[in-house]
Amino acid sequence: MFIDQVKIKIAAGDGGNGAVAWRREKYISNGGPAGGDGGHGGSIIFVADEGLTTLIDLRFNRVLTAKPGENGMGKGMHGKNSDDLIVKVPVGTIVYDQDTNLIVADLTENNQRAIIAKGGRGGRGNIHFATPRNTAPELAENGGIGQKREIRVELKVLADVGLVGFPSVGKSTLISVVSAAKPKIAAYHFTTLVPNLGVVRAPDGRSFIMADLPGLIQGAAEGAGLGHQFLRHIERTRVILHVIDMAGSEGRDPYEDFMTINNELGQYRYKLLERPQIVVANKMDMEGAEDNLKKFKDQVGEEVEVVEISAFTRQNLDQLLYKTADLLANTPQFPLYDEDETEQSVVYKFTPEEAPFAIDQDDAGVYVVTGERVEKILHQTDFNREASVQRFARQLRQLGVDQALRELGVEDGDLVRVMDFEFEFKE
Repeated sequence: MFIDQVKIKIAAGDGGNGAVAWRREKYISNGGPAGGDGGHGGSIIFVADEGLTTLIDLRFNRVLTAKPGENGMGKGMHGKNSDDLIVKVPVGTIVYDQDTNLIVADLTENNQRAIIAKGGRGGRGNIHFATPRNTAPELAENGGIGQKREIRVELKVLADVGLVGFPSVGKSTLISVVSAAKPKIAAYHFTTLVPNLGVVRAPDGRSFIMADLPGLIQGAAEGAGLGHQFLRHIERTRVILHVIDMAGSEGRDPYEDFMTINNELGQYRYKLLERPQIVVANKMDMEGAEDNLKKFKDQVGEEVEVVEISAFTRQNLDQLLYKTADLLANTPQFPLYDEDETEQSVVYKFTPEEAPFAIDQDDAGVYVVTGERVEKILHQTDFNREASVQRFARQLRQLGVDQALRELGVEDGDLVRVMDFEFEFKE
């Protein structure tokens, strides 16, 4: 079973809570705070493994969850950090954020690693909050929330050369005679339902990877036939071999086939027509092929390079391999995506800081405070301890929430809500 696309939900582990504890040891005076920090939550990391060929493991495991960090303990002991969840995927895997459609990771090399969801930071214990004015703080932080997201994982075949063309033009036969690949070959359309890869070696010793990809039909760029299931796998190729049944054995016109396939390549998002292409005039051993080839060359002009072969009789295959290897030697890698399609971890430019919070009033008159920074402060607060609640109030005041509420007309006793936490406003 060949699985090349799957959607899954992932959740990194939350950080462990910091501890409130005190040092009480015999013969040691003036104890003090001794609460340790919580451990960090486990991250979810994808690792490229050249031994894998499909995403079938993810197909049957649609939810991935890393373990949370351990809570801090007394005597200043740090909670245990949770182990990261390592997920092995095939080389050529791309991970997209399902909500933004941005690329999170593109794994193109064996053992390449990428953090897909980062674990939460462990909360600080009360040992960190001691000051000369407050030598016994009843205060500790809860651990940070692990990142949660829904992702789309796609496998895009890593090949130097891609074979394109209508069904039954001889692509599978060609790759079977120039490499050790053993694709299914039969006398009906869409025999090839999954990409077949083979290592091809030219007579002079140069080698490259060739992919026999499922046949295209008109409308493939919009998803007709195997549609995007095919086109996804040609995105990484540097050279395209456009295989045409020059004998017209199924009643189709070779030139119309050529134009139709190129039209589908041109409509696809990755500008596939910008890649160098060799037209492989196949089935030259059959009747009518020579006449069709002469007509075809007149129609496409001299700018289109045509190599005449017969995959069945192995006619002229060496010339095709030489020309392909020469073209590869002078063709760089094509960018698979634009910079603005990827998540950026560091941006070296000035951008105005967004407001740290927003305040709205619901139908019941409750002031609702939202914002990433406010929600982070809330999550780190242990509301079972008075000192933590007071710190929460100070942090909101320092952030400017109190003043913003006053400007909106808040009065003593009005309800204010941050996420699920609701309290009365007091001057």
